[in-house]
Amino acid sequence: MLQEFKKFIAKGNVIDMAVGLIMATYFGAIVKSLVNDVLMPPIGKMLGGVDFSELKYVIQEASGEGEEAIAEVAITYGNFINTIITFVIVAFCIFMVVKGYNKMKEKMEKPKEEAPKAPPAPSKEEVLLGEIRDLLKKQQ
Repeated sequence: MLQEFKKFIAKGNVIDMAVGLIMATYFGAIVKSLVNDVLMPPIGKMLGGVDFSELKYVIQEASGEGEEAIAEVAITYGNFINTIITFVIVAFCIFMVVKGYNKMKEKMEKPKEEAPKAPPAPSKEEVLLGEIRDLLKKQQ
């Protein structure tokens, strides 16, 4: 079983998948930072100074102090909005990367198209049969 596992790990697909997963993780972190730190502040400012990450619906206010303190219970829908915007941006970025990759791959796989060739000249038999057909039409 250990030999089987070594063979599985050594396959190129597993290594490629691991590299892709690591790259996707950090790509997601970059896009999340782009959304939260670069895009959302101006959007919030345009909407009247709204910070989406602070939008919430409080179900129960925090109360008490010390060991008897009760934490606030709230639905933080602002974070949900940020997550949706992040998802849309990541999906668009991945769409653009895949589209570019497919276009590049298509150019590499597709041989350069030659100018369309003229149809080959008809053979002697075809020419002779065409003449016979024309003569038969004249007789009718």
